[in-house]
Amino acid sequence: MPPRRAAASAKAEAAKDTVLDTASTATEKVVKAEEDVKDALASQGEFRDPYPDMTIRRPKLPAYAQFPLAATLSFALASTGYSLLGEFTKGELASVSRSQDTWGEIGILVSWRLIELALGWFGNMDSIDVAAMDLLSHGPSLYLLTAFYGLSPSTGMLSLLVDITSAAVPFYLLRPLSAVHSGSSKLPNRELVGFGLQAYTTALSTGIYAVTIVLSLRLLLPRILVIYFSGLPTLEPAYSASYAAILPVALAFGAAASNFIYAPFATTDKVKEDEKIGEFDPATATLRETVEWNIAGYTAKTKVIVRRTATAAFVTAFNTYLACTMTVYGIASTGAATYAAVWVSAVLSSGLGLAYVGSE
Repeated sequence: MPPRRAAASAKAEAAKDTVLDTASTATEKVVKAEEDVKDALASQGEFRDPYPDMTIRRPKLPAYAQFPLAATLSFALASTGYSLLGEFTKGELASVSRSQDTWGEIGILVSWRLIELALGWFGNMDSIDVAAMDLLSHGPSLYLLTAFYGLSPSTGMLSLLVDITSAAVPFYLLRPLSAVHSGSSKLPNRELVGFGLQAYTTALSTGIYAVTIVLSLRLLLPRILVIYFSGLPTLEPAYSASYAAILPVALAFGAAASNFIYAPFATTDKVKEDEKIGEFDPATATLRETVEWNIAGYTAKTKVIVRRTATAAFVTAFNTYLACTMTVYGIASTGAATYAAVWVSAVLSSGLGLAYVGSE
């Protein structure tokens, strides 16, 4: 090859390499810049995929379809779970409970289950909240069957597991965990739901439940059981109630109460309206301002614990009453209401104790 042509070819190759190196460097810078932008936006919770057509995503259901789907899944899981439970335990639960005789009774129980699910869904609860709420509301009736009607503890726990799972799984599939349960770094007062305080509040609620149940079994319930619970096989569990024997049950309820009531309460941050509440002066306030303050003059944290405690008490009262009167033989309305009141008092006492612990 002539020298001139060889030199020209070498220059062309060198120029080509320079262009390729420049292009590669520029591409790397662009990619890095895009990644930096994504990281910055993601840290602010505002990331948007710049190439949405290239990403495979799950279809998002319309908002109006999500709760009906959650309810349908819940009933399907409950039906399947209880069918399997009946086969596995050879109908043990059915032998100590009664089936619904009329469509009216079935309608009442179905409607109540829908109300429970609606409280969780429209109350912005996640699957862990709903699981805790279900344990608090469905546990008392199953404890009654286990302690006094001869239902084995394993069947009672499996039945409770079916109730909890049928409610929590649809929420888990259709709604992400809240910041309280997902361990978000942006959660206010995160240190208040650390292991130490969570264990302390669980122990506090456990103690409240244990004292309430044992004292009720020894002092109040024996007479109620004799008068209003016809056909009760035995009263021995009431007279022999001890704190050691009730501890596993109380621990389960205590953990659920702490998770359902204390965790969202402790992690609620201050809002602007809280400052206005602190500035209220009854000496200069008008009658309207005084009435409004008496009705709604509570901080955001106070509203959370009042709402959670009231919700837990409400579902505990109604579910226990309905379960006693409609799924167990021979229980009068007065007896069911009194038995439910024992568990409601435990919920309310736990709410008060947890409010004191989490108060500023």
